[in-house]
Amino acid sequence: MDFPYSRLRRWPDVEADNLQAYDATDLLLVERGLASGVAGNEIAVIGDEYGAITLALAAAGLDGVRVHQDLATGRRALARNADELGLSGFSSHELDATLLDGARLVLLQLPKALAELEEITDAVARWSASDVVLVAGGRVKHMTIAQNEVIGRGFAEVQAQRAERKSRLVIASEPRPVPAHPPFPVVAKHDGLTLVAHGGAFAGAKLDIGTRVLLEVLGLDGSRLSIDAPDPTGSAPETADPADPSCVVNGDESSPATTVVDLGCGTGALAASYALAHPEARVIATDRSAAAVASARATVAANGVGDRVAVMHDDAGSALADASVDVVLLNPPFHLGSSVHTGAATRLFEAAARILRPGGELFTVFNSSLGYRAELTRLVGATEQLERTPKFTVTRSIRR
Repeated sequence: MDFPYSRLRRWPDVEADNLQAYDATDLLLVERGLASGVAGNEIAVIGDEYGAITLALAAAGLDGVRVHQDLATGRRALARNADELGLSGFSSHELDATLLDGARLVLLQLPKALAELEEITDAVARWSASDVVLVAGGRVKHMTIAQNEVIGRGFAEVQAQRAERKSRLVIASEPRPVPAHPPFPVVAKHDGLTLVAHGGAFAGAKLDIGTRVLLEVLGLDGSRLSIDAPDPTGSAPETADPADPSCVVNGDESSPATTVVDLGCGTGALAASYALAHPEARVIATDRSAAAVASARATVAANGVGDRVAVMHDDAGSALADASVDVVLLNPPFHLGSSVHTGAATRLFEAAARILRPGGELFTVFNSSLGYRAELTRLVGATEQLERTPKFTVTRSIRR
């Protein structure tokens, strides 16, 4: 029986008529996996966006397949799709030795960033079986010779296959010896701020222009922020939970503090900068990318604020309680994978509106060509422009 790809959903990620939960590359990778003769427990899948590859292999009777998905939305979609189809027999892992130990076949949906591909290629060559074959696939319009060159640094044989259904596979074999230390994470210093980045983190260890503009508008001393400490309505709990954004720990007592969320934190530049400038604040950094979360955790540790910044792998702040946050800092994406789509930003605006207390503030930076101010007013509350450059606009929205 053919696998029911059409039953797969992207949810909780953005869903739209022009977005689906699988593509032709998934089908080609599944076909290659089924034809390989490799046992399920010797197969690793990387970049399976919503579970199409993993679940098709499981449905065909391959047991023990290991899978790594960077996005929290993809992990939740895989679990939900598996439940919907009544499938199991696979396990989820981070990009580490537990994913790749003993793997003889790795099926990879090519990532957009070359740095991410470099980190993945090194991991496969470093931890997999000595006879591992890496099968990487993508849509032809998004594939480049540079991708082959990156894969070639980790494998002696790299062969591009003929395109089928507007997708193409690249087959790599004979892994090369790896350096003593992995190429990632990388570290860079920016005017007193240290950034640490894994390959899949947006902008790498650079301070992207939008974040830089937002930092300048906020000011290191917080002079542009108008924040009132929350007015507690009840007594503090006897024991403070470090993951509870409603309090910080001071000795044996819990006291209310301004709670600030870096929503879609990337490498954690905003979270670390705010924590450095406001040691009294409780800062939470959250991102749906596992690479971003690992980077942000390393960044806050490198800047000495790891004890005051909680970093969460989460989808649009879904683990945060309603009306529990005083300030949200946001530099939203305007891409979903390789597609330009404003749905990701809209979901983050909605998330900010949900987690902010009435009167709480959302500071957003976005490309000046995007008309987000009206949408921010509609979803969050009254929105004013604080800064506008030819490339970026910074706004302040007050939660109604």
